[in-house]
Amino acid sequence: MPPATVHIVIPCYQESGRIGPFLTELCAVTHELGGVSIQVVEDGSDAEEAARMRDIIAPLCRQHEHLLPPLFLPQNLGKGGAVYAGWDQAPQVDWLAFVDADGSCSATEVANLIRRVRQQPAPLTAVFASRWDQTSSKVQRQWKRRLMGRIFGTLVATLLRIPIHDSQCGLKFVPRSAYQRIAPTLRIHGFAFDVELLAALHDSGCEFEEASIAWHETPGGHVHLIRDSFRMARDVLAIRKRRAKR
Repeated sequence: MPPATVHIVIPCYQESGRIGPFLTELCAVTHELGGVSIQVVEDGSDAEEAARMRDIIAPLCRQHEHLLPPLFLPQNLGKGGAVYAGWDQAPQVDWLAFVDADGSCSATEVANLIRRVRQQPAPLTAVFASRWDQTSSKVQRQWKRRLMGRIFGTLVATLLRIPIHDSQCGLKFVPRSAYQRIAPTLRIHGFAFDVELLAALHDSGCEFEEASIAWHETPGGHVHLIRDSFRMARDVLAIRKRRAKR
């Protein structure tokens, strides 16, 4: 039997300064695995940024057939919007995945989770990478982000009644069949899209599991702790309200 196919989307907004080394390594390790496609989705950055991304990706596309041409969105949709736009480009694969562009989650960790999901018997279980063991030396984060991660994880688990420690880690694998069932219900495209995705999978009957990974925080991110934490909390409350109505 050929290995299960995996389509990995890398959502990007102003990431040309960080994506190069990670994308190079990811292409190399996934080439060895086979059955993997990778696509960068540029989420409405300006023309200069788009040109820089093309310059980074074009030579890698020539070296690696499984690195697909980038998808350039005409306007900024948010991280979730970029992920879903990329996932919709691959309707025939077994697994849909996304990984952050900054390399905080290494290419080696991505490869490890690909092997993990390929070992699953049916019915398939979604796999969310997790930094839940934040005292581990494998997880290197600023103390402020550790604290906010714990608070937000508790908020999600309590309000949505879903047992999860880390809903926001930037590496996830979802069975394509499960995504296709829930795609029409997904509304949130910002940073809390992971939470809505999790809740929709849970409510549809798709099981999920957390996979502990090594994480080395990379400077230069676009998340504002106070502003975006407020927005994410607001989105969690909106998700809870919609679930109650259903």
